[in-house]
Amino acid sequence: MPYKERDINKMYYTMGEVTAMFSVNHSLIRYYEKEFDILQPKKNKKGNRYFTEEDIENLKIIFHLIRDKGYTLQGAKDHLKTNINETKSQQSVLSALENLKKFLLEVRDQL
Repeated sequence: MPYKERDINKMYYTMGEVTAMFSVNHSLIRYYEKEFDILQPKKNKKGNRYFTEEDIENLKIIFHLIRDKGYTLQGAKDHLKTNINETKSQQSVLSALENLKKFLLEVRDQL
């Protein structure tokens, strides 16, 4: 039976990892945490923030609305309050398409 590497999924991501994922400053993530109710990272006694996969997905939604769609902060808040389920489903489709594109580019490069 061939050896297959397991995908290791992290339960929590640190603030540094999250800022590297989105290429933003720590202050912007902290600001969005205050502004958006759906973003609730865990904090330890020291005050360090730990983000779950759900928090990462919520951040992707927030950045998509603000950066790509051009929503204001208040507009993004209102949109999330009224259309959270629809927006999450659209984000999951976008993520799946991005992963597919990445895979197809890797296959193309190997040919």
